[in-house]
Amino acid sequence: MRIDGRKYDQIRPIKITRDYTKYAEGSVLIETGDTKVICTASIEDRVPPFLKGKGEGWITCEYNMLPRATQVRKIRDITKGKIDGRTMEIQRIIGRALRSVVDLKAMGEKTIWVDCDVIQADGGTRTASISGAFVALVDAVNKLHKRTPFTVYPIRDFVSAISVGIVNNVRMLDLCYLEDSRAQVDMNIVMTDSGEFVEIQGTGEQSPFTRDDLQELLRLGEKGINNMIHAQKESLKMDSLWIGTGGK
Repeated sequence: MRIDGRKYDQIRPIKITRDYTKYAEGSVLIETGDTKVICTASIEDRVPPFLKGKGEGWITCEYNMLPRATQVRKIRDITKGKIDGRTMEIQRIIGRALRSVVDLKAMGEKTIWVDCDVIQADGGTRTASISGAFVALVDAVNKLHKRTPFTVYPIRDFVSAISVGIVNNVRMLDLCYLEDSRAQVDMNIVMTDSGEFVEIQGTGEQSPFTRDDLQELLRLGEKGINNMIHAQKESLKMDSLWIGTGGK
């Protein structure tokens, strides 16, 4: 049994609340255990300079952790005058994950800004952000599609993420903070509903790991992502019907 009573291959309870804020085209509160993240998707009718005139869109992300999302207050980046390396890394992986399942040409010259704000952290904030951000992205894209239908609906597949690791020589799924802080191996996995990998971030924090360890962690990760995508589908219900169809 684990710290919170789960089995080694069991994810934490998931709750996804859509339309969580008033103004954003897509907004979600995602809760995975005690980790809580607000994800919003905002649409701009322009693209970055490097895409101007190319007829395709862009998706970019900003990630932030509120000062008391953690047990000890975290100083805001604006107070330090710079974004720390961890924040930059997480922003980039969220953006890559979302872009991996979107036909950017089908979007036209629009930018979707995705903001992920951690209001309570207990491990897995980047993976929860990816999973929640995808639902917010779908809501934003659907509003565009209902207003002016895309020739090709741009979202091609579901995408989600989960953490896995080895703690006290036990391979585990969906680590909470105490498990993550003690992990011999720590890994984040991003996958699509089609079973394809988008990104694997794995590190032997305390010691190397074997090929057998890697294969088992990937298996656990796939199981957890299937659970998370099921929760995304349950949350979106009929609003997910266009995904992967091209809007036809």
